[in-house]
Order: sequence, then structure tokens, then C-alpha cells
Amino acid sequence: MIKKIDHLGIAVKSIEAARKFYEEVLGLVCEREEVVASQKVRTAFFTVGDIHIELLEPTSDDSPIAGFLEKKGEGFHHIAYRTDDVDGQLETAREHGYKLIHETPIEGAGGKQVAFLHPKSTFGVLTEFCK
Repeated sequence: MIKKIDHLGIAVKSIEAARKFYEEVLGLVCEREEVVASQKVRTAFFTVGDIHIELLEPTSDDSPIAGFLEKKGEGFHHIAYRTDDVDGQLETAREHGYKLIHETPIEGAGGKQVAFLHPKSTFGVLTEFCK
């Protein structure tokens, strides 16, 4: 069962450059940065209410985020829903014919279990389940 929106992912070319907007204009504080080697991405997190904003910067040219930036440019990348059962959410999506990017959860930022649904089957929105 979905508990809440956990975070919104924003693809950026440079976290350093993007942080200025989030800090100087919006007055938010960067809580943490980390590299997620499995996804070839560097992340930075900000909190607004109880939702996180995750900036995503590619760490290599073959990163999924690098491909996204090449194709679509900077901007909204994904929405992540918090759940107690990522495997169960994947099974429900599979049973209803939605295309999975991950058949089983992988480790994401903050050590969370994450898995994605393909945006072609979710009305153009890359959808993440996380725990």
C-alpha cells in the first residue's frame, strides 16, 4: 500500500549550479549529497513539508540521467511513492500489465529499496516505489 509521496526527482546537469536556486531563491537547505554508484548518479536532497526534492546529476556519460538530459533536458524526472512493500507494489503493477524497469528492488539513495515502472506504461511519468 502506498503511504505517501516520498520525493520528486529533478534531473540537472550540475547539482552545484542547481543548489543555488533551491537555497538562495527557495530558502531550502541541502540535507545531504551522495553518490549512488549503481545508478551512476550524484544526488542532493532538500525537504519541503514532508516531501523531499532529489536533484540528480549524472556521474558518467552512460548514466540513465545522462540519457534523460540528452533527450529531454533538465527538469522533472520521476515521482517516488513510499510503501512498506516494494515487492508487493511491483507484483500488483505486473499483474495489471504495467511495464517494470526493475523486477526486484535495488539499492537507491539513502540505502532505500527502490524499483521503477516504465513511463511508457504509466502515462509518461517515471514511477518509483521506495521503502
